[in-house]
Amino acid sequence: MICRLLGMATTTVRVDTETHALLSELSDAEGWSLIQTIRAAADALRRERIGRDTARRIAEMQRDPEAWAEYLADADSTAVPDGIG
Repeated sequence: MICRLLGMATTTVRVDTETHALLSELSDAEGWSLIQTIRAAADALRRERIGRDTARRIAEMQRDPEAWAEYLADADSTAVPDGIG
């Protein structure tokens, strides 16, 4: 069933009671709605996957000396001085 909540289309997601309790606990601790908590959890999972994919790709490049040297050269040529270090 789709309804409108604050002008945003919504849908129902079924979770087991243990997951619901955890989401409720997290929501209460942050002062968020369940929707905000689920959105934050989905975003965190997305960022985690991006990080793992990036780490995997870097590891692949490191195993190829030519590709790794090219990556490092590109990184050096596009580096922005941050004043640290």
